[in-house]
Amino acid sequence: MAIFGAMIGRTFSSATTRSLRVCVVGSGPAGFYTAEKMLKAHEEAEIDIIDRLPTPFGLVRSGVAPDHPETKIVINQFSRVAHNERCSFFGNVSLGSSISLSELRQIYNVVVLAYGAESDRVLGIPGEDLRGVHSAREFVWWYNGHPDFSQLAPDLKNTDTAIVLGQGNVALDVARILLRPPAELATTDIASHALAALRKSSIRKVYLVGRRGPAQAACTAKELREILAIKDLHININHVHLQITSMDEEEMKNNRIRRRVYDLLSKASSSSQTHPSSGQPELHFTFFQKPDKFLESNDQSGHVAGVNFEKTTLKGSVGSGNQIAAGIGQYEDLKCGLVLKSIGYKSIPVDGLPFDYSKGIVPNIRGRVLSSSDVDQPVEDGLYVCGWLKRGPTGIIATNLYDAEETVSCISEDIKKKHHEFASIKPGREGLLQILENRNIEVVTFNDWEKIDSEEKRLGILSGKPREKLTNDDIMRIRLFISPWV
Repeated sequence: MAIFGAMIGRTFSSATTRSLRVCVVGSGPAGFYTAEKMLKAHEEAEIDIIDRLPTPFGLVRSGVAPDHPETKIVINQFSRVAHNERCSFFGNVSLGSSISLSELRQIYNVVVLAYGAESDRVLGIPGEDLRGVHSAREFVWWYNGHPDFSQLAPDLKNTDTAIVLGQGNVALDVARILLRPPAELATTDIASHALAALRKSSIRKVYLVGRRGPAQAACTAKELREILAIKDLHININHVHLQITSMDEEEMKNNRIRRRVYDLLSKASSSSQTHPSSGQPELHFTFFQKPDKFLESNDQSGHVAGVNFEKTTLKGSVGSGNQIAAGIGQYEDLKCGLVLKSIGYKSIPVDGLPFDYSKGIVPNIRGRVLSSSDVDQPVEDGLYVCGWLKRGPTGIIATNLYDAEETVSCISEDIKKKHHEFASIKPGREGLLQILENRNIEVVTFNDWEKIDSEEKRLGILSGKPREKLTNDDIMRIRLFISPWV
């Protein structure tokens, strides 16, 4: 393919003298923070960021709620990293199918895996495969226009009730999107197919269900305030569930966020009307319930009609840390036509990568990949992890900054201690592009992305939105017309 030869000749020929070739897999926050730290720490480094999607920025683009534009400002920082002459982005390059991990390790001195968590934990209870039961990740990717789930088409018209399992920030995000007036969402970068579906939505009741109590709710005060502030929203919280024990007090004493969340829930409960008015949207915070099975509809075979919950109580002792929810053998049904499971994301392994399936992470010490999950095993030379793949799906965007600092610090230590192992000249970018050319992989560069970005913004202006996100097919089609070397 002539594209690759022209690309190398026109853009990257000046980079061939750089001695440290680094590949970062994943272009989300963990990947870009790693690239930024490597650029600052090693002037001799040439860094390539690859991603299976044609678009960069990972969950900043596809995971952050559309009504949280302030969170996406970090894209400006990541764009500056991509503009560095020693850094390049290559989208539409999938680890495993486009190129293997072993091949990357052969052509780069350092490989950092930062591709996050692209699957979900499962409950493992009956009925989990019924239609109408989705993971929160699938729903989030749907309304954010992620290509993997742009065709999800959740049924929002044939039910007035949705159950969200979980009470973390993602759970609050999906509940807020379901309850917020579509007219307010219309000025965000929400995917057009999702906005159209939400405009026709019949959902008026959303249940946020947690295994434990209000003192253990996993959301932040900021997210909770936002959903409580939705206009004309009826809030329902069982007053009995707001009664706390000495162990609850101990937990909140050691966690200021939980204390703020509990205080907000208590205030919302006391200020809420006893009953909703006719047609008023409702948000129910339900505590001390764990799903036992999903119920199948009698009218729609294979479709969910509700959830059977077991009531729980908390077990633990003062000073022992978090209390654990345990079932008490009492059950009740809650009818619904849509279930969103917000019980955690899960990373997936690739061939040749050690993986701890119980924790859902790559076994590592401070970012250095271990040969197996046994901590006594040696580290894999030149192979590192960062982000969710390293620590699990926890934290906020900024958490990845500290994570990247730790991983890059380890890389720097290893280069200093084992200089001879990192000193060998590797083909790096040229080797990558040659392999992709041989396999007819159409890469999307950051230059491509900026033109796609401009097109999305242009289309957004026409409909009063910040941008109109394009599908993968649209992106690859437009790319053929905008690439300067074609």
